[in-house]
Amino acid sequence: MIRPITVGIDGSPESLAAADWAARDAQHRTLPLHLVHAWIWRPHDVPVAQDLDTQKQWALHMLREAEEELRGRHPELTVSTEQVSDSAAEVLLGQAEKARMLVLGSTGHGALAGFLLGSVGQQVLARANSPVVMVRANARSAAKHDGGEVVVGLDDLGDPATALLEFAFDAAAARRTALRIAHAPNLPPLYGYGPVVGRLASQEGGITGQAEKALSDALTPWREKYPQVPVAHTVDLARPSGVVLKAAARAGLVVVGRRVHRPALGMRIGPVAHAVLHHAAAPVAVVPHD
Repeated sequence: MIRPITVGIDGSPESLAAADWAARDAQHRTLPLHLVHAWIWRPHDVPVAQDLDTQKQWALHMLREAEEELRGRHPELTVSTEQVSDSAAEVLLGQAEKARMLVLGSTGHGALAGFLLGSVGQQVLARANSPVVMVRANARSAAKHDGGEVVVGLDDLGDPATALLEFAFDAAAARRTALRIAHAPNLPPLYGYGPVVGRLASQEGGITGQAEKALSDALTPWREKYPQVPVAHTVDLARPSGVVLKAAARAGLVVVGRRVHRPALGMRIGPVAHAVLHHAAAPVAVVPHD
């Protein structure tokens, strides 16, 4: 079964920006686009029947208008719509299970303020089992990030890197653009104390040289699988979030990871994903991994 790119849409500029970005990405990948609107009717000062009907008609009109606009811009794109009566977060999490990726809109005020994540976005990002892409509202008018390279942030080159590299290489291949790996290697605990520093630094190539070699080895099978994707990389021992954000200055898409199983305390999406979501100008894909 072909899994679509699914967008949560509520008529806001943010969700329309997300739908516009998702339509272009779906066309790059030759995938269908699915627009989803979640609602729980809450009548207030008008009779229940009238309020339900008014809200339903508005939602149907909003979905139909968005669908028609996207079909007009992308006549070859397969577009479907769906309304589901449930809380937005639960609907979107259910849709993510069936989608290649879920795309949501997020308000931003300039490159420094970045994303302002609502409660729904936070819940979905923390719990989704599929990649979630957050798109800022101002991306809709200019589509200025379409031609930029894909940037993926890596710290661990073990199993967690597999999901991120698969998504990032696939995205770069679909968009026919370059891929940049921003690698901030995990350093031993208590780095800077005791003999650990001396032992690592004295080995051939030093700490950075060893990280460069480990990254090159990890990328070999992916370069062979995606020979059409130009690959560049940055290895930096600085704070991982800063390394990724520096590499993402002109990115078209930034890819970061989120551990599925995290401690009960602390950030549910991790410090790197949190920082990139709040400060990157480009759309950000959060890819869950073990």
